[in-house]
Amino acid sequence: MIKCLVSWSSGKDSAWMVHVLRQRGDVRIAGLLTTINESARRVAMHAVRVDVVQAQAGALGLPLWMIPIPSPCPNEVYEQAMGEAVARAAGEGFTHVAFGDLFLEDVRRYREERLAGTGLTPLFPLFGSDTATLAHTMIAGGLRARITCLNPKVIDRGFAGREFDAALLAELSPAIDPCGERGEFHTCAYAGPMFSHELPIETGVTVERDGFVFTDLVMSNRVIG
Repeated sequence: MIKCLVSWSSGKDSAWMVHVLRQRGDVRIAGLLTTINESARRVAMHAVRVDVVQAQAGALGLPLWMIPIPSPCPNEVYEQAMGEAVARAAGEGFTHVAFGDLFLEDVRRYREERLAGTGLTPLFPLFGSDTATLAHTMIAGGLRARITCLNPKVIDRGFAGREFDAALLAELSPAIDPCGERGEFHTCAYAGPMFSHELPIETGVTVERDGFVFTDLVMSNRVIG
């Protein structure tokens, strides 16, 4: 049984990866690792609030390691912060780190190079998946997520805040990866077989900043069930 740390973005791919790893039987997920914009108190790039990420961790039954980074973040600062987290993980008996990357070879190679010699082995459980098939599999499997960030240069602003569902997939241009792997959009997962319960979230305001469109998600007091 390997002890695994999960690189957690708050999005659908990270969530589905947890589900896939838990089906394997040889992996014990023992923590989530996420980078947090220290001034905004949100997940880097996805812009998901810290309290939402904490609620996700609670519904997953996993401890959350939040790594604060500045924005913008120089690469050397990022690598130092991640290096310290990797050293901590190795010291606590972790043997693997899992990433939700789907097909970007350069990203995978970067992760492999940075982890070489650290005592942690990278895992890529979803890598090489056909993303159209994967997107439909996630939705059919009960995953629920909402778009929190998109790049308006490649995808219409109207998709901001939308549910990641079959209707959305049907509307996407063929030029858009169904899972947004090229950075077209990012999501926040709030329900699915990996969670013990659905998170009560509500869609907040949508703003455009730094060339991206962000939709805020906030925790609500409504009772689900």
